[in-house]
Order: sequence, then structure tokens, then C-alpha cells
Amino acid sequence: MVHEDLMLLLINQRTGRLLADSSSVENALAGAVLIELVNSGRVAFEPNGKKLQIADPTPLKDPFLQESLGRFDKPMKPQRAVERLRKKVRDNVIAQLEGHGVVRVEPRKVLGIFPAKNYVITGDAKVMELRHAVGEVVAGYRGPDAHTGALVTLLHAVKAVHKVFDGDKREMTKRAKEIAAGDWAGEAVRKAVEAVQAGVVAAAAAAAAASSGG
Repeated sequence: MVHEDLMLLLINQRTGRLLADSSSVENALAGAVLIELVNSGRVAFEPNGKKLQIADPTPLKDPFLQESLGRFDKPMKPQRAVERLRKKVRDNVIAQLEGHGVVRVEPRKVLGIFPAKNYVITGDAKVMELRHAVGEVVAGYRGPDAHTGALVTLLHAVKAVHKVFDGDKREMTKRAKEIAAGDWAGEAVRKAVEAVQAGVVAAAAAAAAASSGG
């Protein structure tokens, strides 16, 4: 699943902490869930290409994806879909990874006061294989397929490629941008990624406005 693999890439294997800020992680994960729903054929764009809607109401076997599908109570623009799918998405994806025995959640405290969580990766072999496969695409050693292309593009959308992989930031960003613009994905997936990018920009603007207002 794109959202599960994306979450694994965004966890620091050494510290168990996130490699990007919470807002970026949640935007990217919501975009990954949207891509899964589009690829499943359950969600598609209206004929005019402006809004997403349920195209096939057949229940999905995955309970999390089925619950996510239920959030499409009416046609909505991609950015709105990402906003809807973002609610509790990190906790839900982590719960799935816990269920697979790949991640263990441990409580911690920030400054000794504020409750937080560490995500301890217990399925090291799986993560190493994943990082190797996606890292080769980022480095340009091989071209992207639908899965690795989605992962790299979502990381690029939230400006996290250089946080996940070692290497020259400029070169990796250039390569990720080329992958994002590539033909590995259909139009619906491309629009889903654009919605993630729009969500990141909107979140940054809201944070800046809140900061200046304070």
C-alpha cells in the first residue's frame, strides 16, 4: 500500500521520530490514500475533470480504505478530498503497520511534559528493501514504476525527499521533480498529487498568518 510504505519512509529508523513536520506527513499520507482509492477504481473524476466522486460503491476489503471511501459523501475538489482524508490519517496508518508487526508505538514526552510518540520500526528488513528500491529511483539508477513513482512524488510534494534520503539536495530535488512530471501516473493520480501540494501551500500560509497575528 502506498500510504503504509510512505509512512515507513517518513520514520527515522534510528530515533523513531518523524522526518518531516506533522502537517506535511498528514498531507502526504492523505494524498497516498487518495491515490489508492483512485487506483482501486472506487473514486474517479467527474466527466468535466473538476471534482472527485465515488465511481464504484463496491466495499473494499481493507477497513481503513473503506472508511476513507465513506468520506466522499458528495463530489469534491481534490484539495477538499485531501483535507477530508487527512483527519486521523497518521494514527490510522500507524495502527495498520502495528497490526502487521512492522512498527511499535512507544510514548515519550517532549521537554519532559508534553506527551508524544516514537515509532519504532521492528520490520527492518522490509524497510531496508523499501528504502533501497525507492532510493535507486531517487538516485536515477532506475526509472519509477507506479508505486515508487507515487512515493517519490508525494515526498517531493511535501519537500521531504532530502530528509528521507542522503545525497545532494539539489540533484535529488531535480530528479524528484522530473519523476513527478513523468508519465508513470494517470491524470487522476497527478491531480491527487497536485492537491497534496496545494494543501502544503495552504497549511504554510495558515501557519504564517497565525504567527503574524500572534
